[in-house]
Amino acid sequence: MEISCTSEEELMQPMSPMSQYVSSSVLTLTILGVLEFEVPINDLPAYSLIQNVFLSINPRFSSVMVTDEKGVKRWKKTEVSIKDHIRVPVFPPNKSPEFYNKCFDDYMSEIGLEALPLTRPLWEIHIVEYPTSNAAGTLIFKLHHALGDGLSIMGALLSCLQRADNPSLPLTFPSVKMHSNGGQSKKNVFKKIPKIFSSVYNTVSDFCGGVLMSTIMEDDRTPIRSKAHDVEFQPMTTLTMTFSLDQVKQIKSKLGATVNDVITGVIFLGTRLYMQEMCHESRKSRSTALVLLNTRMTKSYRSVDDMLKPNAEGPWGNLFSFLQIPLPKLTHANLTDPLQFVVKARRIIKRKRNSIALHMTSWLLQILNKHRGPEVVSKFVYGTLKNSSLGITNIVGAQEKMALSGHPVKGIYFMVFGSPEDVVFGIVSYMGILRVSMGVGKEFIDAEKFKTHIENAFEMIFKAACGNKKKKKKKPNYEDKRRLHAATPCMTVVFFADLICN
Repeated sequence: MEISCTSEEELMQPMSPMSQYVSSSVLTLTILGVLEFEVPINDLPAYSLIQNVFLSINPRFSSVMVTDEKGVKRWKKTEVSIKDHIRVPVFPPNKSPEFYNKCFDDYMSEIGLEALPLTRPLWEIHIVEYPTSNAAGTLIFKLHHALGDGLSIMGALLSCLQRADNPSLPLTFPSVKMHSNGGQSKKNVFKKIPKIFSSVYNTVSDFCGGVLMSTIMEDDRTPIRSKAHDVEFQPMTTLTMTFSLDQVKQIKSKLGATVNDVITGVIFLGTRLYMQEMCHESRKSRSTALVLLNTRMTKSYRSVDDMLKPNAEGPWGNLFSFLQIPLPKLTHANLTDPLQFVVKARRIIKRKRNSIALHMTSWLLQILNKHRGPEVVSKFVYGTLKNSSLGITNIVGAQEKMALSGHPVKGIYFMVFGSPEDVVFGIVSYMGILRVSMGVGKEFIDAEKFKTHIENAFEMIFKAACGNKKKKKKKPNYEDKRRLHAATPCMTVVFFADLICN
């Protein structure tokens, strides 16, 4: 149960509305951030790093959730017993990396389903010292979503890391272009009138459709949606895929799209391919992807100090909303031109982002919160998640290799647990690589087959956009044949995309 407190002087600022929505009796979301290291981490000074670095990042890391006399949730400062927040799993000794891959996946599923005790600060650090196929050692940061969204949490984790080549230099991130419609000629006013009417129609349609999807309407049962009532409590399998950011940018340049458009189109295509193979009729099913959208004025990282300042442009907290995106139905025309999935992803997301429906939904939640309370809003948000088929969030990572206390970081990814969906995706860039993590219902979805279809989808889209016609044909090797065979029998698609950083 939550802690009650009546001493106002002991209380910190109230929790943000969104933090309350994702930490209720109805919906509890947890973020697992994974750092993979090139070297063993048996000698990592975990206690001193937590004491001297991690806890000082944000007061919330040394606070608990409390409820005041008026029923308002707040953060209350407390003493932190570091040993209660560190866990070191024990697996059978002297086994192969492949064996520890399975142990690690089971462990991720186990801790993802465990609730964080509300009597202490809402985070844990898990030190996995066994070597897997991906790393010599792994750290798992488990944090309650109430502490902050992806941009906030990533900013906090990056505060603990340094550049591996030169710790005195700051980490850098890919630039984000902010589009503007300003500076257009007044002569275009009449040309804008049809767009205004279109925008009004789309706004009404998106808002009404979104409310219905969050309440009484829901997606069909498909190979990626079980319609089970307790999905959030079922074990999940977590897999990751890597894609070359240079290749993604080549596709982007050919289509005049964005990186998010491209990876969204890949997920579109890969998911539908999986759905069609598992059930041919599902290629035309009603399926919706839920996109998490950053609502800050800025989409770039700020230092934690800047994020905590009053009236900050990119403040700390849970500042995101949802875009409900219908998955395009799979047709023969789509399969002959896989680039259409990238084009459709871009068109739908751009229209949804520019719709006022996003703000209208935010106002609706504020009204519900004011008159009915955060629990009612939490039920609304839960319905939004439960009635959709899959979700995705995307975060921009560092361009240089990072290190923690001299231990170089080989890879980084994250996963959200507690969502009532059978499929969730997380995307993060790091050192020229896009790492896509995929969490799926362990007993319901064939994770390896799903992963293969997404990888095949990327190959199909890259070949369609950047195929070298002038090059001589080379005889495909065994791996090429295997992939071609896997991609040919059934072709489908999916959607879900952009998110916490543009």
